[in-house]
Amino acid sequence: MDAQSRGRAENIDPADQWVLNPETGEYELRLSPSAPQSSIPGPRRPRPSGAGAARGRTAAPGRAPERPGRETPGREVPPRRRRGAPEEPPPGRRGRRPAKKKSKAKKALLWTGGTMAFVVLATGAAGYLYLEHLNDNIESLPDDGASTGGFRKDEAINILLIGTDKRTGAGNGSYGDKNSAGHADTTILLHVAKDRTNATALSIPRDLIVDIPDCPTTQEDGTKEVIPGSPGVRFNESLGQSGRTPSCTMRTVTELTGIKPDNFMVADFNAVKTLTSAVGGVEVCLAKDIDDEKSHLKLPAGTHTIEGEQALAFVRTRYSVGSGGDLSRIGLQQQFLSSLMRKLKSNDTLTSPSKMIKLAEAGTKALTVDSQLDSINKLKDLGLELGKLDTRNLTFTTVPVKDNPAEKVKATVVVDESKAPEVFSLIKNDVSFTEVKQQKKEEKDAVAARLKGEKAPASEVRVRIMNGGAPGGSAQEMLNWLQLQQGVTKSENAGNAPEDLKKTTLEYAPDQAAQARRLADLLGLSGSAMKPGESVTNSQGLPAMTLTLGEDFEGAGTPLTPPDKAPDDIEKSTADKVECAK
Repeated sequence: MDAQSRGRAENIDPADQWVLNPETGEYELRLSPSAPQSSIPGPRRPRPSGAGAARGRTAAPGRAPERPGRETPGREVPPRRRRGAPEEPPPGRRGRRPAKKKSKAKKALLWTGGTMAFVVLATGAAGYLYLEHLNDNIESLPDDGASTGGFRKDEAINILLIGTDKRTGAGNGSYGDKNSAGHADTTILLHVAKDRTNATALSIPRDLIVDIPDCPTTQEDGTKEVIPGSPGVRFNESLGQSGRTPSCTMRTVTELTGIKPDNFMVADFNAVKTLTSAVGGVEVCLAKDIDDEKSHLKLPAGTHTIEGEQALAFVRTRYSVGSGGDLSRIGLQQQFLSSLMRKLKSNDTLTSPSKMIKLAEAGTKALTVDSQLDSINKLKDLGLELGKLDTRNLTFTTVPVKDNPAEKVKATVVVDESKAPEVFSLIKNDVSFTEVKQQKKEEKDAVAARLKGEKAPASEVRVRIMNGGAPGGSAQEMLNWLQLQQGVTKSENAGNAPEDLKKTTLEYAPDQAAQARRLADLLGLSGSAMKPGESVTNSQGLPAMTLTLGEDFEGAGTPLTPPDKAPDDIEKSTADKVECAK
């Protein structure tokens, strides 16, 4: 295939290859001006090997799903054809795009990494060859076992978005440390609710003091090396320093928050420039004039549409806003991402084939992803899940921090232990930071009713305790606590559960409701953790309830009732509002 037919010829913009067919009134992808195109894909092109292989295409050796039998997203599917169309198009006619639905045309929303999280893709009608071209754009790195194994369509999603300070690309060598290995300069943990009604974007300050754990890391030759951990260092050293890869940043986030990311996406300086230009610029607001010598941003107060170099300068600015530190810059970046989200969700973008193709080109070239997201189909699946979000229910917030008390000159921050654990718990328990209605009123009432009524004496509670994702030894710890301190003597350790659970659950039969209420009261369980079901028998053949300790278990005696709303004193903003930087 020649360069022009793949959209790579010199001075050819892939967006210009979309043409309007006057016979159908639809846009079609013209890969060659001299030859008619077929809608039937040919055989899959074999991937090149050796030095000519696609950039960064590294598979995680020996990778297996964490839970056998659990399906993972991202399977390849063939391109769709028009309903009722013949297998072969009539002679001289080009293949057509799939039939459009007016209200949902091209609404596949893809979130990219780092400082820009949202890029629209419309690949379903672009044709097999063009999809292969986009696949070749994507770089991937192993997750080295640091992830959950990839997002799932029926679960909450946690994506780690990393923007590095790597200066590769035209014109970027003039910014600061041009030889930077690429540290975790801007990091956002994006949590998308299981029901897709809301999402939380949690910014992690680069100057936050954390403990970086030991990191098993795949080397370029395929071998594995454990990079030693570093206690009490800046968070941004979790990437680039000592050869650390994004998988180490994932491990550091898990160590910090208790949340294990499903996937990661990484972008460098070039991503900001190319993606903002592809979308036609984003609107930002300044409450005062800014002339920052470090970032090269010079803008008067007011509203501006920025792209390219100016957009990069905006997200890098910190000395001219707020207190002049990294936390002030995070506020700018959150404003920028909110504006970008609104622009990408607008009809002006979603209905423009030219912009859609430019975004697909820029987005795939800007990305480095983990090996679970290394194809355009997998990214499209993720984009379709994320595209269900409403900007009103996307909340931006930051890990609660305070000045490092060990420093006279304040340069770093530490976690605010009075606030941060609650924020982490909200995200782990899939609680919205906005006023989204999570359940219908009658459902809430039914759940609350499980806790109301007579409670059996502790001595009559018969329960089997299983470990379903809690730390090793938790079932025995709980057993000792119940028997020795709470008088629940008819309890036993039933070993490991068949599968791990995110949250601790108590299953009981209808005639065990009074026992269940007593145990829930002792454990601090919410009504949502109580699961009515069928009776089981214990080791003595007697009916018993089953308490399964999930990943949320923090120790016997620690209440297991999750928070149901975000605290009022947590600073946050939503993506639907315009906030001017001060």
